[in-house]
Amino acid sequence: MHRIQGLLLEPVGCLAEFPPGPFHEITVRLFGRKSKASASASRTYWHLLNLLETIEAPLTPDQLEMIESLELEAVEQSHLYEDVVPALAQLKAMGIELLMASSLSGVALHRFIEKNGLADFFKQVWSRDEANGLKATPLVSALHAASLPPENAIFLTDTVEGIHVARAAETHPFLMMNDPDEAQRLATYNPAGGVVSFHEIPDFIRFVAAQKRARSEEHTSELQSRLHLVCRLLLEK
Repeated sequence: MHRIQGLLLEPVGCLAEFPPGPFHEITVRLFGRKSKASASASRTYWHLLNLLETIEAPLTPDQLEMIESLELEAVEQSHLYEDVVPALAQLKAMGIELLMASSLSGVALHRFIEKNGLADFFKQVWSRDEANGLKATPLVSALHAASLPPENAIFLTDTVEGIHVARAAETHPFLMMNDPDEAQRLATYNPAGGVVSFHEIPDFIRFVAAQKRARSEEHTSELQSRLHLVCRLLLEK
């Protein structure tokens, strides 16, 4: 893996525990779906995004207001994971570019940041409104604005849709293993890595950096050995 310089974050499922109800309610009101709501907010949220992508005609102002209202409801009911702020502080101190890239509306995303006091951590905040698109679009917009090569960033996700979105943005999917059984299934999609807690991410990035340094030092040592051999052979002629 390339050196990790940036971390792309979608709040739902990776930064906070969200309720699935408001996202399911959007699918009911907008698409008439009557199926039982999933217990997983992440799966419900990404299912909603897949449905939103199928809409060809522009949404009406009333529909947009309904979606934003329910997303705000989900944000207000969400609970930030307790290890997020300490880990973000470590990552910021390490010089990692922290990029909020979400398919939530701008109103909901900025309220999430405000509610949890996260503004100091994120120079780049891209919602679906700011990026003018869903799923991979906010990721691409955030990477472009930060002048960060996609191969030097990872996108934290806990769903197969998130893995596909990361690859669509040409960056590395990184698995948040909230559910052991689901994580085992998602591991078959070959994510770049995985953690069971957000506080493990700084250590993973340090580990990758240490491996890169070790390989670089090994390569330098090998080149020096070859150079010494060439010099010795020349002197013996």
